Amino acid sequence: MEKLRIVFMGTPDFAVGILDTIYKNNYDIVGVITAPDKPAGRGQKVSMSAVKEYALEKNLRLLQPTNLKSEDFLTELKSLDANLQVVVAFRMLPEVVWKMPKLGTFNLHASLLPEYRGAAPINWAIINGETKTGVTSFFIDDKIDTGAMILSKETEIGTNETAGELHDRLMHLGSATVLETLQLIESGKATTTLQENNPDVKTAYKLNKDNCKIDWSQSGTTIFNLIRGLSPYPAAWTYIKDGENEWNVKIYLANFEKKEHTDTIGKITTTKKEIFIAVKDGVLKIESLQFPGKKRMLAHELLNGVKLTENAIAL
Repeated sequence: MEKLRIVFMGTPDFAVGILDTIYKNNYDIVGVITAPDKPAGRGQKVSMSAVKEYALEKNLRLLQPTNLKSEDFLTELKSLDANLQVVVAFRMLPEVVWKMPKLGTFNLHASLLPEYRGAAPINWAIINGETKTGVTSFFIDDKIDTGAMILSKETEIGTNETAGELHDRLMHLGSATVLETLQLIESGKATTTLQENNPDVKTAYKLNKDNCKIDWSQSGTTIFNLIRGLSPYPAAWTYIKDGENEWNVKIYLANFEKKEHTDTIGKITTTKKEIFIAVKDGVLKIESLQFPGKKRMLAHELLNGVKLTENAIAL
């Protein structure tokens, strides 16, 4: 049995959960690699990654390279003398980095590979209406999320589950999977399975403004899945037009009721406490949303300050 000396690479909250599990199980973490600090938010205040905050709190050796191929970084990385690297929600590594440790470099990906390779697997699994997903540990190779798989763990997706809720569950499932993967590698019992090269596998494309916009001509179920698949971040959005007013509105939570109606697609109907938007096969009841310059609100809270007329429509 070879004692592990681990370099951990990651950036967001999801990665922190896994790093914390490794730390609490007394593995030797000789270094943590994360993204450089960058401006964020309206004030563009320089902020540090969630992984950096954790590493500083635990007094772990921290590196924040801007260039993963620079000689200075590679020299420093090599000096850590790691025999294994663990990657969770980081960026693509150059070959000189992932080949460096004796025992290799493995990644924890939040999908059942080979499905949903890419940047946003949790979101796209829900957006596409999947009923199950999971996590996969695999050894990194020269492409994105294509390496030989070590372990996969499956879980069901709830009918109304949001990306945020699934994120938290997969973080716990991922932590247990990484821990089991470490034990297999440490004991020399890790075996791998090659991923199939199937052109029909679904891809977890990077999220952007275009693929987060609601298309009201789609079915209610499709729109419902988009909303929960993007909640709470980055959030599905739409334009709402009411007379001369037009707002860019984020929608965080909704419920879909399938039924026949004669309303124009996108027509908004309100009561004192409720907001409904007509779709081709029913109506969406909007539960939580955000207008520009306002905080996220429940529908009844928004209606206390924003009055929509019978001409209001979602575009």
